Amino acid sequence: MAFVEFTDVCKTYQMGDVEVHAVHGMSFTIEEGELVVIVGPSGAGKTTLLNMLGGMDAATSGTIILDGCEVSALGEAELTRYRRHDIGFVFQFYNLVQNLTALENVELANQICEDPLPADKTLEQVGLKDRMDNFPAQLSGGEQQRVAIARALAKNPKLLLCDEPTGALDYQTGKQILTLLQDTCRTFGRTVAIVTHNLAFTRIADRVIHVREGRATQIEANAHPVSASTLEW
Repeated sequence: MAFVEFTDVCKTYQMGDVEVHAVHGMSFTIEEGELVVIVGPSGAGKTTLLNMLGGMDAATSGTIILDGCEVSALGEAELTRYRRHDIGFVFQFYNLVQNLTALENVELANQICEDPLPADKTLEQVGLKDRMDNFPAQLSGGEQQRVAIARALAKNPKLLLCDEPTGALDYQTGKQILTLLQDTCRTFGRTVAIVTHNLAFTRIADRVIHVREGRATQIEANAHPVSASTLEW
């Protein structure tokens, strides 16, 4: 059994009298410790896929499994527990609490977890050893995104989900964040999924899932991912 199994998953929204099929019969697998890039144009169903995998949205039909747990069968209370303990989220915008320091932002997330990692050590791992006592307004965009990544990692999640994590960053800072995510996967054995519209990012992935019109149209294994630090787009 694969670490992540997405099997014939559909998500339908009712918009008045019209049914919108955001995800339509999507199937793929992810192995533990892989860096996966999910790529496709706007409106392809990438974020809907991520939301269902992260337990923030329910599938209309199909089966979603993470590490043997059938996520698609969980009730609301179980989904809350799943989101708290099993999933780390990193978004395009950092969603930091402005009146808390970097360290306090990470500690805040740790309070809801069963087996969190030390907040200070996690910030040190993402290169913010000397910025722990700074507030978000005192940090650059890249540093704020590093805090957001540290906050997600400190939860000690089974799966790290990143939705356009470089979208609000300049080119060089974006490369630094991709390098950090790749190092997180390689060094600590984390399973990382990055959703993006940028095809260049596929070169750093172990597995690439192409999404179009609500389906996984192509799945590629990449035997020789390049270093994110060498990536150009």
